[in-house]
Amino acid sequence: MSTEGLSHFVEKSGIVACPTPWGRWWQTVHEVHLEVNLPEGTKAKQVHVEVKPAHLIIRVVGKDVISGKLFNVVHADETVWTIEDGRVLSIVLGKATPAHSEEIWEALLADGQFAPDPLTVHNMRKKMDLEKFQIENPGFDFSRAKLSKCYDKPPGWSETAVPPSDS
Repeated sequence: MSTEGLSHFVEKSGIVACPTPWGRWWQTVHEVHLEVNLPEGTKAKQVHVEVKPAHLIIRVVGKDVISGKLFNVVHADETVWTIEDGRVLSIVLGKATPAHSEEIWEALLADGQFAPDPLTVHNMRKKMDLEKFQIENPGFDFSRAKLSKCYDKPPGWSETAVPPSDS
């Protein structure tokens, strides 16, 4: 499927973003997107973005905004970043291992920093499953599809288990 088709899918279906103190991040099957809020009028020379396959540093006006080991590996040399309207730093990280299975980034950093809440994780999984369907079936439009798959069964859960009582 062409990148244009995937862009169209994302435009039509929207994103499932994880809010953070510095902005927000979200993911697709192939990429992780970050939007970092900047002081108004920030220039590119005031921003330092360093991406290594497993590490990310973002420094704005001499202060670290993000610094740490990434949740998973990225193609560092394919990273693209821009400043939009002097107010938002937009970064696209290409995943080295696209999510072809149930695997998603459960946080931006490996130590769990910037992890989405459980509902956002649930919605990220659904969104990425729809994106996978779109990739596998380019002639169809999955942008508004609804999934009834149960994503959030805890480990060891079974249909015959009786929940503990409150007494």
